Amino acid sequence: MPLKKPFLSVAVILLALVNNPAQAGQPVLKKFTSGSYQQILASNANHPFMLVVWSITCSSCLKDMALLSSIHKKRPELKMIMLATDDLSEAGQIQTILENSQLSSIENWVYADENTQKLQFELDPEWFGELPRTYFFDQAHQREGISGVLSKEDYEARFTKILN
Repeated sequence: MPLKKPFLSVAVILLALVNNPAQAGQPVLKKFTSGSYQQILASNANHPFMLVVWSITCSSCLKDMALLSSIHKKRPELKMIMLATDDLSEAGQIQTILENSQLSSIENWVYADENTQKLQFELDPEWFGELPRTYFFDQAHQREGISGVLSKEDYEARFTKILN
């Protein structure tokens, strides 16, 4: 007996949901390409936020994930955006790290352009690529960029500046 079209349509939709990583709880990794930085700024107009630039090969970045997760839970009013400087082909490992760190529910980006130097320059012409790199944006999008690991107190001091 042939399958009826309504049943087939439902089956196709269910199969699509099962095969869609975003539906399976994996973080959605947005592709960071030329122009993405401006897109981030535009979508957060008049709102303070923090941009964390990291990599799966940066041991300091990975150690910092637990602190970032606790900050996100403690300060849900502060928008936190994560940007992995790894290649898009590393998406599986990036997603695993974000899930294990309980950071999969926030906005996550990954480099998706072969010209990583161009992406880095668009993000910050004065940044030399050292990681971790954290940017704090106030409501007017005046930013402060800091390279290296930050303490909980460092984060709190900067949140006070950008949220007031």
